[in-house]
Amino acid sequence: MSMFNIGLSGLLSTSEALDTVSNNIANAATAGYKSSTAQFAAVYSGGQAGGSEISNVSQSFSTDGSLVETGSDLDLAISGSGFFVISDGTETAYTRAGNFTVDANNYVLASNGWNLQGYSVDENGEIEVGQISDLQVSTTTLAAEASTEVSLVSNLNASASTITDSFDPSDSSTYNYSTTTTLYDSQGAEHTLSQYYVKTADNSWTVYYVVDGTALSDSTDLTFSADGLLTSPASAVSLSIDLTSADDLSLTIDYSDFTQYSMDFSTTTNDADGYTAGTLSDVYFDDDGYLYASYSNGETLLQGQVVLATFVNVDGLEQGDGTIWYATTESGNAILSAAGSGVAGTLTTGYYEDSNVDITAELVDLMSLQRNYQANSKVLSTAGELSSVLFNSF
Repeated sequence: MSMFNIGLSGLLSTSEALDTVSNNIANAATAGYKSSTAQFAAVYSGGQAGGSEISNVSQSFSTDGSLVETGSDLDLAISGSGFFVISDGTETAYTRAGNFTVDANNYVLASNGWNLQGYSVDENGEIEVGQISDLQVSTTTLAAEASTEVSLVSNLNASASTITDSFDPSDSSTYNYSTTTTLYDSQGAEHTLSQYYVKTADNSWTVYYVVDGTALSDSTDLTFSADGLLTSPASAVSLSIDLTSADDLSLTIDYSDFTQYSMDFSTTTNDADGYTAGTLSDVYFDDDGYLYASYSNGETLLQGQVVLATFVNVDGLEQGDGTIWYATTESGNAILSAAGSGVAGTLTTGYYEDSNVDITAELVDLMSLQRNYQANSKVLSTAGELSSVLFNSF
């Protein structure tokens, strides 16, 4: 092959390598971008030198970019080999760019507008591992839930005096101790359950119930052993509360963690389930990739979990627009898992992964390729001069 063609191949291959370096520099601040490297190869034809060509442009998937803090609980950064899975409803692609937002329909979107994929939750709020789908907050309004259980952890003072007078909630001398628990009915309205503890004999107590200022006919006897542990009742107590504007409440009260020691009365746990209605106030991920929705009533519900994709041959992925990749026969199908599984990597909330471009190295490559380009240009000009001498000699 002529000197001219060899020099031209050098110019073309060097120009392609310069394009690669230029693209790296241009994307030095692009979230999730992976730097590329143009690989030169010598060309021979029948044993004769033919110049050079770019045999492959590889991407640096093995090097993570630095983590950039955003303060947004919807942003996620991967440390490891995984990719986020995104879909436009027709195609599925993979990205490392963890800048996510929520649209008007509460779907979680990637920076290119595609839907983030993950595991959904069943009707009980449990993660359904298997088929993945678009991650979405299922509701913007959380319906009220009536209270059904009351959990208490208390100590009744064994040294308290025995009371023989009839119980009267308005007379503090007729009871030894009281606790108050907030309950919710089926419409989300609050009700107050007060429990009054009356010592009737050594190791024996009676609990009286007052709801919203009205005493119930029900009462419960508590019996303790000589070492201060509850012996009766052996199971949770059922309590029915009649309401006029909502469904009646059916409660169970667990006294199993009550003790009777000669120390001050105390209650360390006094909780009831149920809640009033609430509106969506925030959507966020945690470091395990779980998607949560929080509501104005203080409740938080699990909505799904991000999945990460890994590939047997990550270098076989096909580059797409907007820092996304597509699976190919060379890369193999995506292997899906949750964060922290295998080589998929871990997640960090409130950050995204920056480009892994090393500007210093790229500038060094740029100068080297520039000299290479100039040298190949010199080969062309020399070839031209030699041709001119050849033709002018006749």
